[in-house]
Amino acid sequence: MLATAFKQLYEKLRLHFYMSIFSNCEDKEETLTTMESFSMEVINALGKPTVARFAKVLGLSSPNAAHRIKTLIQKGYIEKVQSEEDGREFYLKPTKKYTDYCLIKEDYINLLMDRCKQRFEPDDYNKLEEMLTIISKELMPEINGVL
Repeated sequence: MLATAFKQLYEKLRLHFYMSIFSNCEDKEETLTTMESFSMEVINALGKPTVARFAKVLGLSSPNAAHRIKTLIQKGYIEKVQSEEDGREFYLKPTKKYTDYCLIKEDYINLLMDRCKQRFEPDDYNKLEEMLTIISKELMPEINGVL
């Protein structure tokens, strides 16, 4: 069943990521909590959102969002960048520390894609890419409206 196969793939990708993160934890003070990790993934996916946009997407109150952001800044995972157009507005930008954290995920996805290229015929590989692109761009309107 396709749904089962898709769920298994998703679970294995997450499991590999978590295993990598835990094996690389050196400083517990700077390690992201689960909620901080989720918050960072949202900030990263939104591509430098404002504090207000971050709060709105997650349905957080302004004080709750401000607290989460303050903690992420203290841990060195994001910085606030002042808007050049409107000096009153600030954008949340992931730091190099967070992008390095994300490389763990990207490295494994790249390895998996290399394995797919070797395992599947070019036509099948291209079809898989086409289907995943359609799923991402057309079949997920709840998310596409946010990004």
